[in-house]
Amino acid sequence: MNYRVLGKTDWQVSEIGIGTWQVGGGWGSAFEPKKANLILHAAFDEGVNFVDTADVYDGGLSEAAVGKAVKERSEKIFIATKCGRRIQPHVDEGYTPVRLRKYVEDSLRNLGVEQIDLIQLHCPPSPVYLRSEIFSLFEDLKREGKIAAMGVSVERINEAMTAMKYDIVSTVQIIFNLFRQRPSELFFRHAKVNNIGLIVRVPLASGLLTGKITKETQFSKDDHRHFNREGKAFDKGETFSGVPLEKAFPAVEELKGEFSGNVDLAAQALRWVLMFEEVGTVIPGASSPDQVLKNVQAADLPPLSESQMNAAAEVYEKYIKQEVHHLW
Repeated sequence: MNYRVLGKTDWQVSEIGIGTWQVGGGWGSAFEPKKANLILHAAFDEGVNFVDTADVYDGGLSEAAVGKAVKERSEKIFIATKCGRRIQPHVDEGYTPVRLRKYVEDSLRNLGVEQIDLIQLHCPPSPVYLRSEIFSLFEDLKREGKIAAMGVSVERINEAMTAMKYDIVSTVQIIFNLFRQRPSELFFRHAKVNNIGLIVRVPLASGLLTGKITKETQFSKDDHRHFNREGKAFDKGETFSGVPLEKAFPAVEELKGEFSGNVDLAAQALRWVLMFEEVGTVIPGASSPDQVLKNVQAADLPPLSESQMNAAAEVYEKYIKQEVHHLW
């Protein structure tokens, strides 16, 4: 495993981290604490030292599983969690310092820790980023020792650009993958200048970039890939990166040709993300220990060639750009 500095936190974090949304609800299966424990320890055994969760993942069960697994280790594991999505309806007016403070304190209990390494606003409505009192709360929480650092998880680049103006913001979590290339155009450079740590989520476009989803693939009614393709439950960009499947499938086939060899397309797709030096860590999910092992092998792959990088840009331009580039 290789490690990178995560922005102004100065933490040395593993290039490949792990996200825990896929461990439970939202992906068509119930949360299983024992299975989650096995997945997390498989990641830690491979040198992963950054784990991302959220208070809404299985009603706090994901946080509890993360806290338990981290306590069972001797090495330092950085825990990132998120708050705000419990607000329903999920509107700007619902965000108050009092409510967010309660959520942070709930997460402290769920995790069983005295201090959260990284707390992130969980994709709040855009107007929230303009409210200084929200960010001042996290300054207070840091002074109180309840958090070590604060970041934001965003849907849109303009939200990230606004958030970076607050001194308390150390990290930005954003969707970036072969089917969502816009962040690398300008935002990455701004993040580097501002010493913002970049956490990349949805690196495999909800499984599309594994190359294993086909037209015949059926998803459970409880899987967001079944019910959220048009954004009925939350931003559609979180599901398949917002790419229509009829455009994705031919793009995937071309990528398979360009990235052919003995390595899975998924690992190559993760390696593509790591080609960008501004990225601090990428947090693919995993539904089994075996999937963890496949994800972490990306850190040991050789750099992609210039021709492969050019081919990735051409495939995006040909099939995907017109569908997603202007939206996020």
